[in-house]
Amino acid sequence: MSQAILSGILWHLVGAASAACFYAPFKKVRHWSWETMWSVGGIASWIVLPWAVSAVLLPNFWGYYSSFSLSQLLPVFLFGAMWGVGNINYGLTMRYLGMSMGIGIAIGITLVVGTLMTPLIQGRFVELFSSSGGRLTLLGVLVALVGVAIVSRAGLLKERAMGITAEEFNLKKGLLLAVLCGVFSAGMSFAMNAAKPMHDAAAALGIDPLYTALPSYVVIMGGGALVNLGFCFIRLATKSDLSVRSDFSVAKSLLISNVLLSILGGTMWYLQFFFYAWGHARIPAQYDFISWMLHMSFYVLCGGLVGLVLKEWKNVGRRPVSVLCGGCVVIILAANIVGMGMMS
Repeated sequence: MSQAILSGILWHLVGAASAACFYAPFKKVRHWSWETMWSVGGIASWIVLPWAVSAVLLPNFWGYYSSFSLSQLLPVFLFGAMWGVGNINYGLTMRYLGMSMGIGIAIGITLVVGTLMTPLIQGRFVELFSSSGGRLTLLGVLVALVGVAIVSRAGLLKERAMGITAEEFNLKKGLLLAVLCGVFSAGMSFAMNAAKPMHDAAAALGIDPLYTALPSYVVIMGGGALVNLGFCFIRLATKSDLSVRSDFSVAKSLLISNVLLSILGGTMWYLQFFFYAWGHARIPAQYDFISWMLHMSFYVLCGGLVGLVLKEWKNVGRRPVSVLCGGCVVIILAANIVGMGMMS
């Protein structure tokens, strides 16, 4: 496996690890509504950091964005908003199906849709079957999907062993939301593809290939921010049991702690796509759609490993842990198959 492809796969692993850990700081936030916590973290991750990073990278910030027409920027923004809808549905899916079933269905769908829809739309999908590299790559996607299913099965066994159930289990509603989450979450993959002219323009300015995708995040995450923050602000304004005033009236020390923890969580969320851009830059152009498969499968892999490190699987028995480890091995195998396919 070439050094460039290997480094691309490894950077996707680093980004996925950040994604798997980003919610840990949020769990330590106390006496705040989820909406306030998510908004503070989201402002940092979807607005402040993308703008700040782009301001550092671009020699002429406003000149860069004004060089694109509305017809070029609008699809990027709308796909970002599409991802935002999927992000909101993700939380609701967990509520109605539980973590394991919800993750298995939602991540499985977004992995397939986000990975394969791009070459399908571009008319390149059939071409993948005509070469050994393309066939290996598609086999890797299938193996990754199997790995996600196995890890999700392990999670289900863990929940049963610990007596954990969904907050408001509703199979029909949960399955509908999981499908919507899976499809809409793939918007991030579509946005990256639609933003290629922005990446090319950044490269023409002399920006390092590792960073050329980052300026497009201002537009992509702007779409996601509109949906997520709009959802949170509407709930805070209309729900009688939610109040920004009460959230910010806590003791000063707790207020500072909550703000810093939320910003830390938001920063870790942003870093997943910071390193996603690094990994994406190392993947051969004809296989760039594979970036999404690597990110999502590694996200499931790292989520399982983080759970083991934090002893979340303690006292659940040997079988759930064995199944989890088996699923992790399958996902690692999938990454190797994809790597070999890109080398063929």
